[in-house]
Amino acid sequence: MKTKGHRVKTIDFANSYVTFRIDTEKKVPQTVTHMPPFSLNNARIPIECCCVVTEKSTQRARSYVLGASCKTEQVGVDRDIWLKPNADFCPIFSEDRYLHLKTYAQAGTEMDFYPPGSGTQSDRQSGMIDDTFDSVRTDLAATDGDPLDTAREIVEGVLANHTLVARTELDNERYQALIEYPIKTINANERDWIYQTDTGPVLFPDLTRDPDALLTSLELAYSAFNSPGWIEWIVRVPTAVSADINVYHYSRSVRCDARNQILRIP
Repeated sequence: MKTKGHRVKTIDFANSYVTFRIDTEKKVPQTVTHMPPFSLNNARIPIECCCVVTEKSTQRARSYVLGASCKTEQVGVDRDIWLKPNADFCPIFSEDRYLHLKTYAQAGTEMDFYPPGSGTQSDRQSGMIDDTFDSVRTDLAATDGDPLDTAREIVEGVLANHTLVARTELDNERYQALIEYPIKTINANERDWIYQTDTGPVLFPDLTRDPDALLTSLELAYSAFNSPGWIEWIVRVPTAVSADINVYHYSRSVRCDARNQILRIP
């Protein structure tokens, strides 16, 4: 973390996007469950979070970006845009791989791929970008941020409606992870100088996994912290609502040591 008075390079999330391109004239799509109405589509999605995991022994860094949630749809049709059953859809991309998370009414729902006979799609589909898309472009807009080093500075920034970005660092013996994300919801108390984030979804990495499994083990979470030294996550996991039905819900609470920093974007 930078010391007070020094600006920190961070991400301008309001102007950062990931765009994936499907062109059926060039490549058979690997992620669709319906016949695309047109042969070409570019889907531009705002970036919600960037997570960089560095393996300490090699200093190799692996970057992952989370796209904003949207709904499964047919593009350009005259009616019946929404697919049935419908799902929330969140894409995650690394440099060469992807993980697509879909949330249906019930966890574990599988859908038949298009064209028929191509198998079934799980609600956690992963694969290689080059095998699946015509292209994927990640545009992370860089900006400078002013560190807010005290609770008072953070509270005053909140009440002044400044744009805020959080940086959370996690560590274990094998990895260091830097998670950057926009602060959407935050609590502020100017009488006692207390703040607390409550924001997401963000990427929650499993730092017990081998490097090749870091992408596929990523989960969605909301984050909350009110001090620089620790953080609590509420993680999206399959959650039982009856003896034989699970749904995806933010239900697993995890607390861990961290280094948290809040930046004000000028």
